[in-house]
Amino acid sequence: MQTNVGLLGYGTVGAGVARIISLEDALLCQKVGWPLKLAKAVVRDLSGRRAFPAPPGLLTTDPSEVVANPDVQVVVEVMGGLEPARTLVLAALESGQHVVTANKALLAVHGREIFEKAAQSGREIFFEAAVAGAIPVIRTLKEGLAANRIQSVAGILNGTTNYILTAMSRGGATFEEALKEAQELGYAEADPTTDVEGADAAHKLILLTALAYGVLPALDDIRAEGITKLAPADFQFAEALGYVIKLLATAASNPEDGRLEVRLQPAMIPKGHLLAGVNGAMNAVMIRGHACGDIFLSGAGAGMMPTASAVVGDIVEIARLANSQSKLTKPSLGWQSLKAETVKPASDIWSRHYLRFSVHDRPGVLAAIAGALAAHNVSIAQVIQKEADPGTGQVYLVMLTHSAPVRSLKAALDDAASLEGSLGPARVIRVEEFREGR
Repeated sequence: MQTNVGLLGYGTVGAGVARIISLEDALLCQKVGWPLKLAKAVVRDLSGRRAFPAPPGLLTTDPSEVVANPDVQVVVEVMGGLEPARTLVLAALESGQHVVTANKALLAVHGREIFEKAAQSGREIFFEAAVAGAIPVIRTLKEGLAANRIQSVAGILNGTTNYILTAMSRGGATFEEALKEAQELGYAEADPTTDVEGADAAHKLILLTALAYGVLPALDDIRAEGITKLAPADFQFAEALGYVIKLLATAASNPEDGRLEVRLQPAMIPKGHLLAGVNGAMNAVMIRGHACGDIFLSGAGAGMMPTASAVVGDIVEIARLANSQSKLTKPSLGWQSLKAETVKPASDIWSRHYLRFSVHDRPGVLAAIAGALAAHNVSIAQVIQKEADPGTGQVYLVMLTHSAPVRSLKAALDDAASLEGSLGPARVIRVEEFREGR
């Protein structure tokens, strides 16, 4: 008996998967109970350079040698993108093959259709590598914490942005300088837009929300913001106030109204919190359950071998089922069906905020801004005002607010931006409190 595995894609992750299966065949056989064998790997170009040389005869340009091939029990999709990945994954499930994927964008955008197809076909789709690389957060939420009502999930889900923010925090670098460093070290792509604007982490957050709450929100339903607008001054003020700035993904059940809040934003995290100490290209997730309390997971969130580790872990798990022709009843997301619940609008979410205003050093400016906030019931908790720049007369005015709805804060800031002495819109960063019950 053996389990035949077909790869859709043989790039960085696909080559890592092939390397582990080829070099660790004895170990994997002990884990599964029988051998795993790479059958075929579908590529666009047979002549391309590979991070791990493909065995003779492994590569093909014909997806039919993998998808719907009765000799292949497990299809591993590591090609990325939405198409043809979506079509091939659906076809594999329809034909009775199990699927493993690392494609977070595919599942975030087309997850409902794909998970429904898996259920109809009685086959599994595993996706541990789609969120946080080698960290076993998917299996933890789906199985290990199945007895828990999840109160919150908070995570640092993108290594590129975390590296950039760490560099800005430690060395006073600008965003552009930190990004260049990340690119030179291989932590950021030549086009980093998906990472720095937050789309990559938002896709992962959608999947974590589905696992934790049985709700698969659309990307447009969550508040997603990247890191490109942050400046060195924000990190200096964060340090002085006792915070660290991270791109934080959160999904939480509000303890007051029970509504689901999902957002991805730069956030100020108290220095003593575990997530504040996650630096460089590392990822981390903190899960709070009603029975288990806080669970903290941290590790490598990307890279050839960490991601391949998660993919092969899924293959090992699914291989025990792959030779069975019986229908499976185990739901891919850990829920028998997805809920129709919608997430709370971002404008209705309450939070504390850091506000940095650039203003002229004139009498009455502080009072005017405070008045604009008060007019919309936004209360100020703390104020810092630095000396004016002698050349420009410009001064930074920093405020920490008490908790208020985003809707009220936005209205107050719109009013403040038009005040005499204001030099434009304020920089706004959420202050994460990690309250009990959240």
